[in-house]
Amino acid sequence: MDRAMTFRLLVAGSLMLALAACGGFREQLGLTKQSPDEFRVVSRAPLTVPPDFSLRPPEPGAPRPQEGTSAQQAERAVLRNSAGQPTVVTQTAINPNRSLGEQSLLNAAGAQSAEPNIRLIVERETNQINEESERFVDRLVFWNAQAPAGTIVDPQAELRRLQENAALGQSPTTGPTPQIERRRRAPLEGIF
Repeated sequence: MDRAMTFRLLVAGSLMLALAACGGFREQLGLTKQSPDEFRVVSRAPLTVPPDFSLRPPEPGAPRPQEGTSAQQAERAVLRNSAGQPTVVTQTAINPNRSLGEQSLLNAAGAQSAEPNIRLIVERETNQINEESERFVDRLVFWNAQAPAGTIVDPQAELRRLQENAALGQSPTTGPTPQIERRRRAPLEGIF
């Protein structure tokens, strides 16, 4: 009996191990998370009470009449104004170079109230964003502070030179202008 019991335990253990190794076993037990496919989730029209109670109930799988086809939904989305009413295009507003549909689309999009110099505004904003991003990239690439361009004049020595030239009666441009020499930084200076 001891051998038979050991054999049963061994068989039961191997079966449990084999079943635990299967991916479908965990799903069948409900141990895995089932998230919905975001591409299959669609919005449904709200439920409403029909005005006529003698209507037959809808059949499962039948298209909903209030939703319409995707072409009808697109048409409603494009050709309705903010109040939900269809946009009406009068004959006086029609451009002879545009069709009635194009003119209706422009009216619904608010083309009459467009900023006249929008290209200049967009160009200015884009240039500003590009300059800011270039400065950011420069700070990342050239992390150590760059020396300002030009030479630095030593103010005390220049004042002395100008006073000497004035005392001797010479022109202020006589003699070399004293400059401060910048010390070159070592390649790894400032890292640590």
